[in-house]
Amino acid sequence: MPRLFADLSPLRASRDFRRIWAAMSISNVGQQMAAVAVSVQVYSITHSSFAVGLVGLFQLVPIIGFGLYGGAMSDTHDRRRIGLLAAVGLMSCSVVLVAQSVADVRSVALLYCVVAVQSAFFAVGNPARGAIIPRLVGPELLPAANALGMLAWNVGFTIGPLLGGVLIAATGGVSVAYAVDVVAFSSVVYAMWRLRPIPPLGEPHTRVGWAAVRDGLTFLRGRRNLQMSFYVDMAAMVFGMPRALFPALAVGLYPADPRMAATAVGLLTAAPAVGAVISGVFSGVLGHVRRQGYAVVLAVLAWGLSIVVFGLVSSLVLACVFLALAGAADNISAVFRSTILQAATPDAYRGRLQGIFTVVVAGGPRLGDVESGTVAALFGETVSVVSGGLACIAVTLGLAAAVPAFLRYDARHPEP
Repeated sequence: MPRLFADLSPLRASRDFRRIWAAMSISNVGQQMAAVAVSVQVYSITHSSFAVGLVGLFQLVPIIGFGLYGGAMSDTHDRRRIGLLAAVGLMSCSVVLVAQSVADVRSVALLYCVVAVQSAFFAVGNPARGAIIPRLVGPELLPAANALGMLAWNVGFTIGPLLGGVLIAATGGVSVAYAVDVVAFSSVVYAMWRLRPIPPLGEPHTRVGWAAVRDGLTFLRGRRNLQMSFYVDMAAMVFGMPRALFPALAVGLYPADPRMAATAVGLLTAAPAVGAVISGVFSGVLGHVRRQGYAVVLAVLAWGLSIVVFGLVSSLVLACVFLALAGAADNISAVFRSTILQAATPDAYRGRLQGIFTVVVAGGPRLGDVESGTVAALFGETVSVVSGGLACIAVTLGLAAAVPAFLRYDARHPEP
């Protein structure tokens, strides 16, 4: 009989996975507190949703370049060492955020610069961490491990924005939120330091740098299942991600109460993660789903529909409910997309494919920030949200019609 609750077997099977999972759970809280603080700080300086959306653009460019290059590095170097160096770099960026807020610099340019450097370190470290997981747990535990990873990620997305919004409202500033992020990142540094060396399996490939990146892209050519797992996520995140609009929407709900508006930003940001956490807690059944491509398409369509309804409601409570439904759908999609990538990709290419995955998963929402902020500047926040959700649905249906084989993907016989 399929289990209902999350499968904890990967935590019992691997001490290293357990340590990394715990560290990522802690650091995700700090990261999301800092993300809320950055958006609030940029909006307080500029009073512009477009300026908040540009945060995504400054994060996107390093993610594309360093994500691909970092993935290639993970196929030639010790993945543990790469992850450790990236964690130290991310913690250092958080220290800079604390310093600029304490000094009351109020420079949007500096904030853009810091988030760009942060994205570069994230883009280098994330492919290494993703390529490590299949080496810590067996292939049969990959869906459960990915479900637990997404649960940790979304717990951070739930608690982090809420704590960030409350702390900003209580202190009247963003310094404390940034400081918590510094402390939280120390757990990742420790977890990566305790790992054993994890070099790539087999003979390392001789091509390095951008030549290795090209080899990874060449491998992806014709692998329609892997391509589709990227395309449908891009459709969801580029068109259906409204988070850059949360500060403006919150101010619209509470124009005379800046502290309540800050709290509303935290609630809106946390709501998708609440739904994702709930779906993660009850993720036991996901390990028994074989038609994972079909499940991905259904989940992305549910995301788009929930975003459309979110854009049409005028109540904070209802807005949070539909954002939570969207987050639950996105979590299911993410679990299966991660599993398809890890199961269908040979170890020799996992770093580079994880690099592409990082570009898509982390870059898509940033591009979505730019898209939603631009449309909002031209036509208003409501039009931006609703049109984005509808575009997500239309593009996903078009992709499914163009590549019907993805709907037949069978987890028992993973094919790239």
